[in-house]
Amino acid sequence: MTDLAALARHSNAWPFVEARALWGERLKGKVPAKGYVLFETGYGPSGLPHIGTFGEVVRTTMVRRAFEALVPGVKTRLFAFSDDMDGLRKVPDNVPNQELLQPHLGKPLTSIPDPFGTHESFGAHNNARLRAFLDSFKFEYEFKSATAAYKAGEFDAALKRVLEKYDEVIDVILPTLGPERRATYSPFLPVCAKTGVVLQVPIVARDVAAGTVTYQDDGKDVTVPVTGGHCKLQWKCDWAMRWYALGVDYEMSGKDLIDSVRLSGRICRILGAEPPTNLTYELFLDEGGQKISKSKGNGLSVDDWLTYAPPESLALFMFQKPKTAKRLFFDVIPKTVDEYLDFVGKFEGEAEDARINNPAWHIHGGKPAAEPAHITFGVLLNLAGVCHTENPAVLWQYISRYKPDASPATAPLLDRLVKHAIAYYRDFVKPAKQFRAARPDELPAFTELRDGLKAFDQEPTAENLQTLVYEVGKHHASVYPNLREWFGALYQVLLGQDQGPRMGSFVALFGVPEMIALLDRAIKGEDLAK
Repeated sequence: MTDLAALARHSNAWPFVEARALWGERLKGKVPAKGYVLFETGYGPSGLPHIGTFGEVVRTTMVRRAFEALVPGVKTRLFAFSDDMDGLRKVPDNVPNQELLQPHLGKPLTSIPDPFGTHESFGAHNNARLRAFLDSFKFEYEFKSATAAYKAGEFDAALKRVLEKYDEVIDVILPTLGPERRATYSPFLPVCAKTGVVLQVPIVARDVAAGTVTYQDDGKDVTVPVTGGHCKLQWKCDWAMRWYALGVDYEMSGKDLIDSVRLSGRICRILGAEPPTNLTYELFLDEGGQKISKSKGNGLSVDDWLTYAPPESLALFMFQKPKTAKRLFFDVIPKTVDEYLDFVGKFEGEAEDARINNPAWHIHGGKPAAEPAHITFGVLLNLAGVCHTENPAVLWQYISRYKPDASPATAPLLDRLVKHAIAYYRDFVKPAKQFRAARPDELPAFTELRDGLKAFDQEPTAENLQTLVYEVGKHHASVYPNLREWFGALYQVLLGQDQGPRMGSFVALFGVPEMIALLDRAIKGEDLAK
């Protein structure tokens, strides 16, 4: 068997490129003193987990698995870190009992009542949602809470280090701020003992030896420790402190945080540590090419995707070209599903050096499921369309005839795809269908195809049927100068859409007698939308 680590050293798949940079450039080929390599993802729990959360965790997991293949035997960990000590700036629009939150603006998310009424705080509720979200995808991770880490003293030494390096940290941050903000800025945000609010106030005195800072409240000096959860840090400094305190080796982030990564990296070095290896990924775009925003609600959510496609296809979408901006809208789903099925289908027959470049290796941690899909998602969508059905049992009648050994019990992946295809057909294909009648000059070609199917005496395989469709198209070159126009006519007249499946595969699944009947109706000028 080929040495996987040797293959990993030469793979051009981006997770291996990242893993090699981490091992060679940051770690210099040595295991860190802490005994493991630490990967981290961050989460702001003022809102619920979203598709960006999934993307960051799944991509980081892909790099982690690539690293483990590259350097076998080296322990790795992944922290999913929740910034739940942040003060709530505004009441989210998508929560119940909003009036419950209004009096608590400015307090840490873990000190605010849960508007859902299920947990001890709003932060705890959203943290639970995050863990449930990650667990549903079977991610391997360790959850970390900023509140718990601050209050338990896990960051105490690092916070004292920030206090010690206060002036150097300030010198990095102040040039990036406007004049008004610069006049009052401090990396330390005291948590008011009276109100519980995270205060953005000037620091009037510091005592490095005592580990305290002083601010003014109603004209009186208030001195608090920087440790034990009495203060938290402004976020860019907080990010750097976390890297320093935990020894984070790898963390990726979106293009919108490039400046923050640079600043936090400088602060991390001031504290005395090398910042983690970072991959900057591009942001997703909506249907109109605008950046997807949680507040706008444009683009797709994870739940949207999982309504219409399996989670593995979403992982593939995240794997593909992370440094390229991509449209994340409903119309990318069918193509992505079929690309996933194609990659998995190829995996078993590939040589080992090709397998580790196959996205299926990275989606499944080197062990893709061997279950065949049997039928492409695109063909299932078109079968639902031509049958005008939202009933999975109707599709299974055709599938069982085409693949007698497949059933919902024996082909669970195909059964999932059938249900997803029904949902996608119902919500997107069906409303957009626009059938047209065959033109008089097209009727000879449709008639020849119908008669050719009636006289067909070969094995009705997808390939044989595709050859027949090709040959008919070639016979009518005066009407269809290229075969693309011939297939386009079949899609528009028979399926009510401009694009469609490989016709041979579709006819093999739909059935030759059924296709003859459909062509008969088209030739007679019947309304195929009914």
